Amino acid sequence: MSQLQSWWKEGIVYQIYPRSFKDTSGNGVGDLKGIIDKLDYIESLGVDIIWLNPIYDSPNDDNGYDINDYRKIMAEFGTMEDFDNLIRAMKSRGLRLIMDLVVNHCSDEHRWFTESRKSRENLYRDYFHWWPAEKGNPPKRWSYFDVKENAWKYDANTDAYYLHYFSEKQPDLKWENPLVRQEIFQMMHFWFQKGVDGFRMDVIPFISKDISYPEINANEPHEFIAYYANGPKVHEYLNEMNREVISKYDAFTVGEGPGIAIDQALDFVNEDRKEMDMFFHFDLMSLDRAPGEVFKMKDHKWNLSEFKKIFTDWDAAFANAGWGSLFLANHDFPRAVSRWGNDSKEHWKNSATLLHTFLLTMRGTPYIYQGDEIGMTNVQFSNIDEYRDINTFNRYEGVKNQGGDLEAFLENEKYAARDNARTPMQWSTSENAGFSTATPWIKLNSNYKNGVNVAQQIKEKNSVLSYFKKMVAIRKSNKALVYGKYKIIKPAHEQVYAYTRQEDDQRFLILLNFSDDLLRFSLPIDISYNRKIKLISNDKILDDKTFKEFALRPWQAIVYKLET
Repeated sequence: MSQLQSWWKEGIVYQIYPRSFKDTSGNGVGDLKGIIDKLDYIESLGVDIIWLNPIYDSPNDDNGYDINDYRKIMAEFGTMEDFDNLIRAMKSRGLRLIMDLVVNHCSDEHRWFTESRKSRENLYRDYFHWWPAEKGNPPKRWSYFDVKENAWKYDANTDAYYLHYFSEKQPDLKWENPLVRQEIFQMMHFWFQKGVDGFRMDVIPFISKDISYPEINANEPHEFIAYYANGPKVHEYLNEMNREVISKYDAFTVGEGPGIAIDQALDFVNEDRKEMDMFFHFDLMSLDRAPGEVFKMKDHKWNLSEFKKIFTDWDAAFANAGWGSLFLANHDFPRAVSRWGNDSKEHWKNSATLLHTFLLTMRGTPYIYQGDEIGMTNVQFSNIDEYRDINTFNRYEGVKNQGGDLEAFLENEKYAARDNARTPMQWSTSENAGFSTATPWIKLNSNYKNGVNVAQQIKEKNSVLSYFKKMVAIRKSNKALVYGKYKIIKPAHEQVYAYTRQEDDQRFLILLNFSDDLLRFSLPIDISYNRKIKLISNDKILDDKTFKEFALRPWQAIVYKLET
């Protein structure tokens, strides 16, 4: 193989958003016992690793990404005993666990911050970024969640402003203080010693700041994000984290990487740098967003040629060093089949399975978000009261305060809102989709009654779920689909995404029709083989008897093994 092999490269990650996975306590909120209850199901998928969104004690301003005790389990989710039982139950099934590491910021209710704001002389004052009011207004910094998009919050108690790139209840930690870094490293050791196998590191490139807080040349959100991701000591801190903690364990790390440009990729994940193993880039997540916008959708649909270019360029970035991550959705973005496929009744099944085929035949570690394996779709709330996300609420208030078009805002949220991904997991057609005996914390998607649920699909040979399991098995039995060279075919084609994967004498052809049309697709003359063997198709093959021409149904996906 051309690259070093490892379990986290070959593994398939299943992401669990605990609040929405399975409730066993009857309070309408998912919990750790619910995850334990469904481990047999997760094992049956063929995945290897579970990524667990935050379960730490939190006031829940941002659904657990505002942490007030890093060594305590949120009461809604259960107890530390429940967590220990989860670890044991996972290990007995050969499953590994990575947890969310949220250390760019904490909660304003964390002891560190409640102490820090007491006085300018407090021992914890320098755990956070403060700007004294006597220096005038602090230099402009943009905030993701602030109603006014202002990342500085005035605190009257000490007549100073504190920095918060996210909610005002999420003050940014000051990594420039070595005591802060040591607190974080000790906390990471705590969880590793409990048996976790790694961390997904939330907005990790943001941890380093220029503490002279200069004025910067930025106006649009994406300009601020690029600045935030290029702090002066970000690589020094990541290297120190690896040296002091990660390197002590058989572990892996994946960073959330907003603002990291493709030409910076290897600065973070080249093996020789000893920082992170991989990260999530955001080029794809920006494809259908308006220019310069983080949340607002484009007025027109994205182009497949642009989609292909993103994946092709990033594959090339890691061709000889480093390693990439593959994802189409997570808890922060809309449902994959609604965004990158077609969730209409006619095309839902094929487009959901096409996306599975794509993720599981590309080079990199694939991440599957809970419910995507059964093709869960956007819920498309129409009323602001149906939402639960601080991001939607605060942006709604911002539009309202500016006299903007609230109807247009809500229409955009139907497609862009994070809550589309956070509706409860659809286990069955029973009350509340089998998620809870109580009213769920967020409204269900009603299509759980119409085939988009585990109980029905697990019985059906040709369901989205059954196809997902087959595709997982194909990837796991063919290492060329993990490590093999990727070569795109006809990159400018706006309906078909075709490519080959090859390692030594193993070669595969993948054909994906990203359209509602029945069409014919021809291979170029430089693709040669003697025989093709179909490994899987999500629909009946119309015509592939000719040597290099294929008839593809709408949203059809086919994987062939090529023999020479």
